[in-house]
Amino acid sequence: MALLDNLTQLANRNYIEREIQGRFEEKRRLKVPFGILFIDIDHFKDFNDRYGHDVGDEVLKFVANTFNANSRPFDLYGRWGGEEFIGVIRNINRDDLEKLGNRLRILIADAYILQAGERLSVTISIGATLVENDDTMDSIIKRADALLYASKAAGRDCLSMG
Repeated sequence: MALLDNLTQLANRNYIEREIQGRFEEKRRLKVPFGILFIDIDHFKDFNDRYGHDVGDEVLKFVANTFNANSRPFDLYGRWGGEEFIGVIRNINRDDLEKLGNRLRILIADAYILQAGERLSVTISIGATLVENDDTMDSIIKRADALLYASKAAGRDCLSMG
């Protein structure tokens, strides 16, 4: 339980950091590549302000459930904080990481929750990157975060790959 986010039941930040360290070790020993998806729910503060934190919590849960329902057993999704999530995607190449990120983005944009008869939906922005030989945990997360902000600057509801 100390490694799970209470609300979403995804991995928490400590668990994500352990997983990334494990992926670095796997890359060093076995040359298995991995990628990071840094994901943020677009305009979530406005959504919370308009509909309330209870409804916001339901959105966080449905986004988390979308990740779980569409992940491979050996990939890990976690809640980094607030409305930010990280996917640690094992044994993947650039094209497939981009396709996976865009599939998640479209699935979330097309989904909704019902609140008082109203369909409420959100979009996500994603920064996606593959591990590089000289990466550290800090460098790969910073790069994915910068790519996430590039997606937001590009108008949101998109993925930036780098």
